[in-house]
Amino acid sequence: MILIAVSVALMAVIASVSGLNVAQTDLAVEFGASQSTVLWIINIYTLALAALLLPLGAIGDRIGRKPMLIAGLVVFGVASVLAGLAPTAGIMLAARVLSGVGAAMIMPITLAVITSTFPEEERGKAIGVWTGVAGGGGVIGMFLSALLVDVASWRWLFLLPVALVGVALALTLRSVPDSREHAGHSFDTVGALTSVVAVTGLIFALQEGPEKGWGAPVTLSALTVGVLATAAFVARELRRREAALLDVRLFRERRLASGSVTLLVVFGVQAGIAVVLFPFLQAVLGWSGLLSTLALMPMAVLMMLTSGLAPRLAARVGARTTMATGIALGGAGLALMALFVSVGGGYLSILPGMLSMGLGMGLAMTPSTEAITASLPRERQGVASALNDVTREFGTALGVALLGALLSAGYRSAVDDRLGGIPRDAADTAREGVANAVEAAGGTGPHREALLDAAQRSFVDGWQQAMWAGVAVMAALLLLVLLRGPKSPAPGPGADAPAPRTEAGTRALQEAVRAGSPVAPTGRPAPPGHAADRPGSAPGSSPSRPTR
Repeated sequence: MILIAVSVALMAVIASVSGLNVAQTDLAVEFGASQSTVLWIINIYTLALAALLLPLGAIGDRIGRKPMLIAGLVVFGVASVLAGLAPTAGIMLAARVLSGVGAAMIMPITLAVITSTFPEEERGKAIGVWTGVAGGGGVIGMFLSALLVDVASWRWLFLLPVALVGVALALTLRSVPDSREHAGHSFDTVGALTSVVAVTGLIFALQEGPEKGWGAPVTLSALTVGVLATAAFVARELRRREAALLDVRLFRERRLASGSVTLLVVFGVQAGIAVVLFPFLQAVLGWSGLLSTLALMPMAVLMMLTSGLAPRLAARVGARTTMATGIALGGAGLALMALFVSVGGGYLSILPGMLSMGLGMGLAMTPSTEAITASLPRERQGVASALNDVTREFGTALGVALLGALLSAGYRSAVDDRLGGIPRDAADTAREGVANAVEAAGGTGPHREALLDAAQRSFVDGWQQAMWAGVAVMAALLLLVLLRGPKSPAPGPGADAPAPRTEAGTRALQEAVRAGSPVAPTGRPAPPGHAADRPGSAPGSSPSRPTR
């Protein structure tokens, strides 16, 4: 029941990330909004979500994960109702920001509840289910959203998250136990605010770069702010050590480092593939939005199934081998699509590659997620889960920006040589993208077929360029995991993560021993409230057990 509750809550958040993509035209007509405003209505949710994940995950660790989850569900539900009833674009934007705040309260807590309550022998399977929902839930949400837009109205898109929130709230109140961190230090407020600025600047730059241009002042300004804030955040967290919002020294461990990089790349490639697939299915093959979304379901279903099977495989052959196998299958899927995609071959020319990618992504995501959560102690699982989610959001934004840019560059380069004899106005429109070319072809009379053929074949050329770039990235990731991946199945977060082996840490341990201070099982001086501090506590017992 706990797993169902957090999975339903997570599905509400994930479905809202991609749901509005299918209603861009309807939003523009309803509000009389520009394309830029419509994109902001879609992207502001992701921006608010990514920026607030770390601080709200840490606050949830302190005040209690169940209260934070309940509050997040209420905020998210109210915001979804407000968005569904919004009379203007301004109110819609405000509602989407509020939805992002609620989502940032929900998303890290869902995984933290799993890692802090499930016994170690069941934790891997539960994380596999969570990962499958996080990976495939976006496609399922997009399909249901497209169905609602087709049969009703775009305003009905918000009925789905409201219904999911209602179910999740009822299950959470009934079944989810509470757990929290008993911290012996003050909350890192400055670090939290710095992390918000850093993530906002970097995500904003990635979202605006493809639209405004990478050399545009707004893009460069956001990127500069993001990089400087990231440097300031790292410097502060290094000084605060165990009292930090996120102990960045833990990135020296291969589990955390390899897990984070794998999730970054895997989600980047997955998001970039969606950017490539939809224009192919709609503009090249002429499919509707609903049918195009349905075409992605085999990949999403395989991803969800293999996410559940990955923990068993990791227990048998090791996390590193499982991750490497998934990455290899994902790279092979990209290569298959690059080799066999064609206008004439249609959907069947890309289906084998999509299936291979679904298998690979599912196998790679679960052990990567488990590696991240296992690197931080049980009482910091809100932060661990938030780090996992921030990595996913960064990967998604990065993949959309880079693979989308490669596709566009490849298309423009190829289409220029194929527009001979096409009227100038139509040719100029066709250079903007394959969808623009399809729209312009209707007014070119006898040149219609030639323009369509030129645009579709040029899109395939751009597709292949983007896919081969993805193959190169996956090959580099495979090499990294083989050399620096987890050596064995990652232990669960029931025990504290080992302290980084630094001279300062060794001196602190020696001083604690000389002073007669209790020492935690990790080799760190025990914080107040640790099991080693409490009379009658067994050595190595969990410092923060869930309480009902």
